[in-house]
Order: sequence, then structure tokens, then C-alpha cells
Amino acid sequence: MLKPGDPAPEFELPSADMEMCLSSELIGKSNLVIYFYPKDDTPGCTMEAIDFSDLLEQFRAADTEILGVSKDNCLSHGDFRDKYGLTIQLLSDTEGVLCEAYDVWREKEAHGEKRMGILRSTFIIDKQGIIRHTLYDVKPKAHAAHVLELVKAL
Repeated sequence: MLKPGDPAPEFELPSADMEMCLSSELIGKSNLVIYFYPKDDTPGCTMEAIDFSDLLEQFRAADTEILGVSKDNCLSHGDFRDKYGLTIQLLSDTEGVLCEAYDVWREKEAHGEKRMGILRSTFIIDKQGIIRHTLYDVKPKAHAAHVLELVKAL
């Protein structure tokens, strides 16, 4: 499990527009909020994505970019973004490499069934690429506002 002070795992993932997003191009330019969510167009994930989008300008004023990551493919991300007018960048981790690196791919239990899935989690990374906050197993309601307050305190 990652903790504050750890270097953020590097990544190279495609966005909803099928353009590659590289951590090496972001580190040094701005802080990053990377949030992992289970699935596009589900109630909690939609609420969280809309909230982050609504606050994007405030995050940018705090010199911070937002990246949402799930195992959905780029086309699903594009549909999700367009359906709800999302302004944050969504990255596709279909192979689960980044999910594994951030230790958010976990066994979950729902309705008496155990299965693997993404544990809704958020990481705040400073401009030097160091993790400043690790928030595992978060609830989507008001989460983006809480993250914004943590970013402002960096």
C-alpha cells in the first residue's frame, strides 16, 4: 500500500481521446490528483466525476490537474465524458497496470459475492512526483471538495 512520502508510480495510459498521457510530462509542471473509480456511467462514479469537473477551475487555480482512472476502455470513457459534459481527463487502464501499482485492485464483496474490482481511491501528488495524500476506500459524495481543500493546503 502506498503512503505519503512515496514516489508516485510512473504511467503511460491512453485518454478518452486515445492520446497517450505520460506521468513524465506532468510531473514538474503541476500537482496531480489521480483518482481511481470502478466503472464509467454508474451512480457513484458519475457523481464523483461531475464533482471533480465542476471544481476543475479551482483545482487549476491551485496548480493541480485531475486524472480519473478506471479499467474501462477509451471509447467508454469518451461516451461517459460526452454524456455528462465532463471536463476532467479520463485515463484507460484496461490491463490494470496502474491499478496494481497504486494497490487499488482489490477483492470486494457485494451481495454475498466476492470479486476483484477497483477500490475507489485518490492520490494527491506534488510537483516533484511525491505522494502527499493517500485516500483509500473513499465515498464519492463531497469527495472532490475534500480533495480540493487538501490540495490548497499543499
